[in-house]
Parts: sequence; C-alpha cells; structure tokens
Amino acid sequence: MKYGEKEIKAFDIKSKENFWPNEHKKNYTIKIELPEFMCKCPRSGYPDFANIKLEYTPNKKVIELKALKLYINSFMDRHISHENSANEIFDALYDGLKPRWLKIIADFNPRGNVHTIIEIDSSKN
Repeated sequence: MKYGEKEIKAFDIKSKENFWPNEHKKNYTIKIELPEFMCKCPRSGYPDFANIKLEYTPNKKVIELKALKLYINSFMDRHISHENSANEIFDALYDGLKPRWLKIIADFNPRGNVHTIIEIDSSKN
C-alpha cells in the first residue's frame, strides 16, 4: 500500500485538527468544488463518479482543505449509494463545522441512461 492510500485509509473526518477556527465574525460563503468524487455501486460494484459542490457560511469553524480531500477520497473503495454518500458527507461536515448554513450538491455522472443529482440544504431541514 502506498503512502497516500495509507493516509486515506487511516483518515477520520471527526478529528478536531480537520476543523480550524474561523477568524471572521461576518457572514461570508465558502464554495468548494470536488469534481473527482468516486464511490462504488453497492449492488454491482461499478464505479460511480460525481462532482460534489459544497457551499457554507461558517460559524466558528472552517474545514481544512487537505482534510476535505482525504475525506472525499475515502469513498473511492466504498460500496455506497448516491443518496447515502451525499447524506453522509452532509452530516459529517454539518456535525464538524456547525455552520450557519450548509448546502451540498452531488451531481453524479450519468450511467445506464440515469443522471442523479442529490441536493441537501440545511435551510430546508
């Protein structure tokens, strides 16, 4: 196993070092795009690819970007549905950040003539 694979396998999004203090009191929006998300279909094992878009208004914390990269890459070898992966990402980030607002859009590449987009918005929950 190569060093990057070891780092991804050992990664825990819940570690406090993954979230940094937000040094700004004003409302502002952070937008992050992760165009190389990959997981595996829980039924067939075929790869599923998505563009994950995150937007959030931080409260007291922001996410460290390398931590986010490692977390997203941790899905690569997991058998997980589109819905479950999007909801897991949302829940992990919402729990760790406790943001003023968070929105995630998981735009999966079409496969078998089906195009899935999962959108989760904390203002609608």
